[in-house]
Amino acid sequence: MWTDDEELTGHRMLAHRTLGPPGGRGVPPSAAGVSGGVRCGHPLLYPVPTRDLPAVLRHRAGLGRHRYVGAIFAFDLDVLDTGRRYTGARFEVTLSGTGARAVLLAMDGDELGLVQTAEATHAASVIAGRTVTAAAGRPGLLRRLSARRDVPRAWTTGVQTASFGWLYDDPKGRSVLPRTYGMHALLEVPAEATEVAGALSVQVETDGTGGPQDGVLSDAVRFTERMTAVPAHGPAAVRLCMAADVVGYSRRRNDETEVLQRDLVDVLARARRAAGIRDADVAPQPQGDGQFTVLPVGLDESAVIPALLDELAGRLAARDRGRPARDRMQLRVALHRGLVKEGDNGWIGTAAIAVHRILDSAPLREAVRSHGAATYVLGLPDVLYRDVIVHAARPPLPAAFREMTVDLPAKGFVEHGWLHVGPEVSA
Repeated sequence: MWTDDEELTGHRMLAHRTLGPPGGRGVPPSAAGVSGGVRCGHPLLYPVPTRDLPAVLRHRAGLGRHRYVGAIFAFDLDVLDTGRRYTGARFEVTLSGTGARAVLLAMDGDELGLVQTAEATHAASVIAGRTVTAAAGRPGLLRRLSARRDVPRAWTTGVQTASFGWLYDDPKGRSVLPRTYGMHALLEVPAEATEVAGALSVQVETDGTGGPQDGVLSDAVRFTERMTAVPAHGPAAVRLCMAADVVGYSRRRNDETEVLQRDLVDVLARARRAAGIRDADVAPQPQGDGQFTVLPVGLDESAVIPALLDELAGRLAARDRGRPARDRMQLRVALHRGLVKEGDNGWIGTAAIAVHRILDSAPLREAVRSHGAATYVLGLPDVLYRDVIVHAARPPLPAAFREMTVDLPAKGFVEHGWLHVGPEVSA
């Protein structure tokens, strides 16, 4: 929920500037102007690795002349006099230096790929995942990016240039704009750059007692923020991999798939948290109807796997209880373990491939057809069954699994594994 109670203060506030009446070219400022001011926050910058960029930008980054930086900008509008309200606001950024520009501007968190729940903000895109991690200590900043109900989305201007911005405006003048804002941009800067500098400006429109009034910042707010290095790939390590996708996703309408994507991100995040895995320790890779995640090093799989599956079943059952069968969200899920390493365009290692082979295998698809009311069906390799499931003290126990073989001659892939059907959704 959007609130106005998290204003920029202390070290997070870059500057507070008063609003004054606007003036045009050769025209003196009008006598009437908005009485108030604007707080501008320090831009939050974080590096975006080449592997997380859209394909066209990965190619440009590969030439070695540019690097890419995610940026969150924030500003607050002061409280207006009684009887007045904001009807429009424009926030502009002008980057200084040669070669810096905005290559992507998000209208709001939905477009960026942020999913807001009552407990936390989750990522449904790779760049959104980097954003969540970068702003982990500032949850209020993430909430500023969230789409606002009953308020028009921002119009973005100046993409692919060094001067860009966001315009919040209701052409019919019906919406009362909030006072706290957050915006996200992906910046392209020269490869040798160590900082991002520029100026921030704000314009507002108000209405109420005395009629419409406009205001602009008395002075542009200048900023210079240092950039951190792109995090290096960690060493290869034995890690648990998890893949999941939604059964029957392609048969749903667009509005239904939008809900399914949101709920999938939420359900999987909650399951990981119940297993003791922090959001900051994973970077899920969204795949439309599914998600692939490499879990942290050093997990106690005997505790993590049962807890994860128990929470997954509970969340899916709670979501779908009372819904008709066609509206439910049944999942195919696969686990695998092996030596993997993060590369420039994803995870490298046999386990990262094998977990998807199991997920898409004929035995799992047949189990879905045979158990339409099950919350999920799970496939895992023999090594996890022998190491973890055989010794399990809490469900799912060994008796709940049956053997299967995943045989894909065209892929040169054969693996002996085990299949488990999760609990059914009660009527």
